[in-house]
Amino acid sequence: MKKISLIFAALFILLLAACGNKTEEDNKTIVIGAANVPHAEILEKAKPVLKKQGIDLKIKVFQDIVMPNKALADKELDANYFQHVPYLESENKEKGYNLVNAGAVHIEPFGIYSKNYKKVSDIKKNATIQISSNSADQGRILMLLEKEKLITFKKGVNKVTASIKDIDKNPKNITFKSPIDPGLLPKAYENNEADLFAINTNYALDSGLTPTKDALILEGPKSPYVNIVAVRKGDENSVKIKKLMNVLHSKEIQNFIKDKYKGAVLPVTK
Repeated sequence: MKKISLIFAALFILLLAACGNKTEEDNKTIVIGAANVPHAEILEKAKPVLKKQGIDLKIKVFQDIVMPNKALADKELDANYFQHVPYLESENKEKGYNLVNAGAVHIEPFGIYSKNYKKVSDIKKNATIQISSNSADQGRILMLLEKEKLITFKKGVNKVTASIKDIDKNPKNITFKSPIDPGLLPKAYENNEADLFAINTNYALDSGLTPTKDALILEGPKSPYVNIVAVRKGDENSVKIKKLMNVLHSKEIQNFIKDKYKGAVLPVTK
């Protein structure tokens, strides 16, 4: 009986050791989901810096905007980096996620592109615009149109969360085509399926467009749509996430963003 007890005790110690090693490994590894451009590129630059600090950054690239938050909520990821705060808030509300902002990294000025017009003043009556099916983008698109006096909002509307129904005046009678997945917008632009196209900067860059050169209308740097690292609630203060954010806010990464994207992506500080 004593021999059996000793065997169980030894097995228990081995189990504890294995759990301890697993926890230690978890603390040294960050599995992060990201959009391809510019998010994964920025993370690749941060990877060797984190390695020197004892953190192994594993980057999983996603091509859509639906799966990264689901994967994070399902604990398949430790963090994700692809979205802005309004989108995170809408996802939490609609899908019951408990995800939080661990820190801002960069702003991607949103652009409206056109093959048919070189200047805003050239836009004709009854022009068509193709927009994203991402509801969190609609207010952002409408604010760009408002900036150029192409529309006005109804009185008292929260512009950040506004939608097409919140338009008051549309003097050029711009027609909004049925929204499509944001990842399909560059292809629609290439095929010239409308007069105007509202394209997220990461998709524009990924398709070879240069926002600062090719956009007919481009968002300014003062935007509520800053791109963030998201984590499950409670993880934002973990040592490894703090190390990640410190590296992403470092001068090295900020200078990389400035040099590589030439104003199409703008770094933010803490």
